[in-house]
Parts: sequence; structure tokens; C-alpha cells
Amino acid sequence: MIGKILNGKKPLISVIRTTTVREIVALLHQHRIGAVLVVEDEQIYGVVSERDICAGLHDHGSAILERPASAVMSAPVVTARPCDSVASAMAVMTDRRFRHLPVVEDGRIVGLVSIGDLVKQRIEAAEAEAAAMKDYIAS
Repeated sequence: MIGKILNGKKPLISVIRTTTVREIVALLHQHRIGAVLVVEDEQIYGVVSERDICAGLHDHGSAILERPASAVMSAPVVTARPCDSVASAMAVMTDRRFRHLPVVEDGRIVGLVSIGDLVKQRIEAAEAEAAAMKDYIAS
């Protein structure tokens, strides 16, 4: 379940719709993350990822840096629940071609997972299963 991945993750970084793209770039660099949620009054309005910023730069040049998050954010936002499986979250992200998935429970944002988080979880599960099988065979 993806809820387990949220344990031990860094606190969620979010911005409001009027935050400039320049400020978002600084946050992404400072926190070494690939995306921020655009949240106001506990409602998710969008996601701004590195990819969104690159598209904005391509389409509008450096002037995009002074524009608000609402100018580049991806919306509407697809979300997952903590009880969703890692495999189902990976399938959604692959099908929809995005790398960050907000996790929401009872209308409340509880975190954000990346495709990297999900891949790491799958690898750890596979390694644990292989070790258990090896131990079983050896005993």
C-alpha cells in the first residue's frame, strides 16, 4: 500500500496559485524535489513539476519565471488513497504519463509519492521475497 511509503518522507512542500514560477524553482532546488502541490484552503488545484516549468520556458521564454503557478500547473489532479496498491499507483502514473501522485484520505492531503518512491518500494518487496524464499529453501 502506498500509505506505508509516506512514513519517513520529508514534509510536503506546497504553494498557492499566485506563487511565482521563479519561487517554485527555488523551492524545488532547495528541497531537492521534482514537484510541488498547488494548494489553497486544503484543496489541491494543481501540481507544478520540473516538466511543467520546462514546457513553460519553451513556450514563453524566461518571462514565465514571473508568472504565477496557475500559468504552468497541471490540473485537474489525479489522486490516490493510502490503501491503494503500489502496482495500481504505478499503472495510473504510467498511463497518465506523470511522475508525482498526491495521496488523499477523507478529503485531506496526506502526502505526495513519486514514481521513484514506488519503484524503490517494489524493489525492496522483491528483495525481501527473494530472501525469504532463499531462507525457506536453505532450511
